[in-house]
Amino acid sequence: MTDADQVREVQARDDQAREDQSREDAVEAALDKLDLDAKTRLLAGQDMWSLPAVPEIGLQSLVMSDGPIGVRGVRWTADDPSVALPSPTALAAAWDPALARRAGRLLAQEARRKGVHVLLAPTVNLHRSPLGGRHFECYSEDPYLTGAVGSGYVKGVQDGGVGTTVKHFAGNEAETDRFTVDCVIDPRPLRELYLAPFEAIVANAHPWGIMTSYNRVNGTSMTENRYLVNEVLRAEWGFDGYNVSDWMAARSTTGDIEGGLDVAMPGPATVYGPALAEAVRAGEVPESSVDAAVRNVLRLAARVGILEGAPAAVAEPPSGIDGQALARELATRGFVLVRNEDGALPLDASAGRTVALMGAAARDARVLGGGSATVFPERIVSPLDGLTAALPQGALTFAVGADPSEELVPADQGFGLRAVCRDASGAVLGEGSLPSGQVQWIGDDLPAGAAYDTMASIEVTGTFLPRESGEHAFGTRGLGAFTLAVGGETLWEGVQEMGDEADPFEAFFGAPSERGRATLTEGEPVEVSLTYQVPDMTALPLKAIMFSLLHLAPQRDADELIAEAVAAARAADTAVVVVATTERVESEGFDRRDLALPGRQDDLVRAVAAANPNTVVVVNAGSPVELPWREDVAAVLLTWFPGQEGGAALADVLLGDAEPGGRLPTTWPARFADAPVTEVLPVDGRLEYREGLFVGYRAYEKEGIAPAYPFGHGLGYTDWAYESLEATAGTVRVRVTNTGTRPGREVVQIYLAPGEGSEGGAPGAAVERPASWLAAFAGVEAGPGESVEAEIGLPARAFEIWDETARGWRRIGGAYEVRASHAHGDTRLTATIDVA
Repeated sequence: MTDADQVREVQARDDQAREDQSREDAVEAALDKLDLDAKTRLLAGQDMWSLPAVPEIGLQSLVMSDGPIGVRGVRWTADDPSVALPSPTALAAAWDPALARRAGRLLAQEARRKGVHVLLAPTVNLHRSPLGGRHFECYSEDPYLTGAVGSGYVKGVQDGGVGTTVKHFAGNEAETDRFTVDCVIDPRPLRELYLAPFEAIVANAHPWGIMTSYNRVNGTSMTENRYLVNEVLRAEWGFDGYNVSDWMAARSTTGDIEGGLDVAMPGPATVYGPALAEAVRAGEVPESSVDAAVRNVLRLAARVGILEGAPAAVAEPPSGIDGQALARELATRGFVLVRNEDGALPLDASAGRTVALMGAAARDARVLGGGSATVFPERIVSPLDGLTAALPQGALTFAVGADPSEELVPADQGFGLRAVCRDASGAVLGEGSLPSGQVQWIGDDLPAGAAYDTMASIEVTGTFLPRESGEHAFGTRGLGAFTLAVGGETLWEGVQEMGDEADPFEAFFGAPSERGRATLTEGEPVEVSLTYQVPDMTALPLKAIMFSLLHLAPQRDADELIAEAVAAARAADTAVVVVATTERVESEGFDRRDLALPGRQDDLVRAVAAANPNTVVVVNAGSPVELPWREDVAAVLLTWFPGQEGGAALADVLLGDAEPGGRLPTTWPARFADAPVTEVLPVDGRLEYREGLFVGYRAYEKEGIAPAYPFGHGLGYTDWAYESLEATAGTVRVRVTNTGTRPGREVVQIYLAPGEGSEGGAPGAAVERPASWLAAFAGVEAGPGESVEAEIGLPARAFEIWDETARGWRRIGGAYEVRASHAHGDTRLTATIDVA
């Protein structure tokens, strides 16, 4: 660094310190002007997504919105579309924090366009078990990779002057009984695994917010967990942002405020507000605790630029980012090619070559996971769309082959629907478009003119243009009184009562109910209508309306569909089969029960592979699934939930216009029984993390089980030679050469293995440690024949363990083997270092 650079760096630090102090001064001045009622009201939220404005101190209303793959805004509606990026598993698969930062900047741009100040993301819980229902919404099984990618994401969003809330703090690795479950986690795995990503993000990215989870950890609700929030997050790590509850998680006025919870959402009916003011007046809560929470909220408001007299943390945010282009790039960078025999990919697109595409998911793409992560993009490019646009006319044929969903799904393809809200007299109050048959309005998320206290009914109405002739099934999902009509004929009228569902998301995304059938003709439009009677919501703390119009096309004989696909495969040079999960398999609100692909998709792949040895399988799933035919096909490409541009990105990768850049962020088991953690169901309200430190690749290595594809695995379209490795306890240098014929990117992964001289490095040692663990990584790019050196810093934490007796981190000295690897277990070079 030159002298001029040093001067500029010092000047930048000084400027930052002055701005920070200016914000703190504005926060204290504003706080001094608030009385107790105003302070407690500010902590309660004024509605589903925002905190109240306080004009007398120059405070605007602070608006929050769900993420993490898009910014929904305050209305869950297609009338205000959002860019839909690939799932977090896909983002982590790129192994590139800088790319995650670019994604965050785009989301900040989207947030500002929608008037959103805080994005409720990212989710950095670990892939403890592949059965976790929100596995797709998290990054990785590894805490270091999760922390690195999460840090990039947080930096990017906050580069745009928009706050983040890193979630769900902590122990929210499964969905079953998530509101009440007690996650029992020993101190070492809690610190070394489950808290580690949060700690890394606080240290490296300085997030402006944290969201505490519904569950308990070791007996204490996270919204009341003063040890983890006040002592660890704030005192030990130095977090100075605001702590918001997950929605409806706050349950105790005194417990939550003393436990370090700043904001209880949603409002206005929460445990804060008047209830908190009364607790202070009764002497149950010191007003200083309220002041501390308000100070954190005002600091957030200052940072996002909505507190008068405080300079925003970002004066001029990035703008002009092309959302479609970045969504497409992110998808290609996250695709993981796990098998590619004899160079099956990229496809030979020369004249006369033909491709047979099959799988219902190729036509009707699933681009994102279910639950609160859902957004409505302006467009979705399916695999069929992408390949049709990229291949010469006549080169592509399509056959359904197999449908992953054998039950009713929200009315989508062929439907043009609107939701019409009426009062008791039948007068229209408001209406809005629906991208599918799902109505999901929470809080004030209603069409303009509609209100809960005046609405008597909601009609989902429009037309349906069938793609097939035959008997179409229609149904509903949700609770309440319905009337369903098709073609002017009432198919069903009745009431759906609450079943065993304890989670509202499970009730909404759970099992569908068939209500009737209608014989329809391909290409002939028909009127459809589902009327819902709005119940009295006066006594409800949270007002919401969630129900769905469902549909299932005529079901052809499964063997006949597979036979058609086989015939298409035989006639083509290459067969491409897209297999997928459904929202009934992967969604918020419930966990999975197995890893099998739904429907007859496995049978389809086996039959097509037998007919055409050049079969490529595209796996459209957010988390691991069993691939029992994986050794029988030429190539397997994992695309996760690829976002709105997934089909275009798929065409880029299959045809070689882009390299599949991903590496597995989580181990892919050969079969369900091989997964180290297969129990996510609580017993007597407790979910015990009995596996301790051994999740993911750490457990596979300990048990000597070979996965289908190891952590970090991924093939590009070129080859790499690892030529040299130099290592110290602080830095690793690895030189690699691109020995192939195409430019490419390699992810150099550094694993540490304790040697015989290191405590915990031998069987029976006093300190139990994994056989190896990811310590660092770096991406490098090179053209054909080019060499490049990666210089990778080794963090001090890689050599430390949590010592509960000393209540601190302890460095473990001795000999370590440094492994420069292409993937876990695929070690290319080693060196031994001695650590003091």
